Amino acid sequence: MKKMVITRNIDQHYITEIKDIIPDWELIVGKDKHIWQEHVKDAEIIAGWNKGLKEYCLDPNSKLKWLQSWSAGVDYLPLEELNFRNIYLTSANGVHAYPISETIFALMLGLTRKIHTYVKNQQKKTWHHAHMGQEIHGKTIGIIGVGTIGKETAKIAKAFGMNVLGVRHSGKPTDYVEEMYTPDQLNQLLPKCDYVVVTLPLTKETTHLFGSEQFKQMKSTAFFINIGRGEIVAETNLIQALSEGTIAGAGLDVFETEPLSTESPLWEMENVIVTPHTSGSTEHYNERVIENILIPNLRAYLSSKVPPINLVDFSKGY
Repeated sequence: MKKMVITRNIDQHYITEIKDIIPDWELIVGKDKHIWQEHVKDAEIIAGWNKGLKEYCLDPNSKLKWLQSWSAGVDYLPLEELNFRNIYLTSANGVHAYPISETIFALMLGLTRKIHTYVKNQQKKTWHHAHMGQEIHGKTIGIIGVGTIGKETAKIAKAFGMNVLGVRHSGKPTDYVEEMYTPDQLNQLLPKCDYVVVTLPLTKETTHLFGSEQFKQMKSTAFFINIGRGEIVAETNLIQALSEGTIAGAGLDVFETEPLSTESPLWEMENVIVTPHTSGSTEHYNERVIENILIPNLRAYLSSKVPPINLVDFSKGY
């Protein structure tokens, strides 16, 4: 009997729905390692990666043919080994568009309207204007990585009457973006932006894409938002740019090392908002992964087709 393992705790109605699709398969569901440990070597399909899976999934006797990631980013997975073994890998790209775009604007608005400063003042019962005077309307936003999240961010930006610039690998135009650039044109885009928003995946090409040179290209009044991956930014260079006033401030959900060290200066900076890698968190996460990605891919796979949704290109790393 073929096996499918889901290393997540999901609602019973999803389990029933999946069982109805694969009635002749054994379905093992649960986050606890003891639930799936003895089954993963025999599993043809695994949904949800766990660090403990590698030794079983990449064993020469493993039956794994398709891995559905429960996250959009796949940089933490053993991509070379999966590619070598010809295992299909599909990501959860697309499930984060709403929550992350909301977080992006929460950070932008918080910094622009000094909400973070007022929250601190409230805790101290301090009534102070904090020299607040900026607004988002009519400003220019540069979205570095116009994928699903970037497109939703661009759409919202237009509601604020913003001028939207974008960077994507192909350079192809898309809705809500006035000007599209390629990665090698990044330094041409940065001086035009009042907000620079990073929504890129982590790859060899994007590692430390932002360093001192890029921050020097930005306006001194510009805000930097990173919800992509921490390693895309040279953090020491960012801290220096924030300390010296090279840029106005930053909203950061991701960091080079997580959790962020208590010794990091970023915690204490008045012009920085720190969130603990939660921008993608949403009440609808499992629903979107299962209904929009896993189940359609499962139906295709059972029809002897390559899973069509979010199939990872190993040569690109996403």
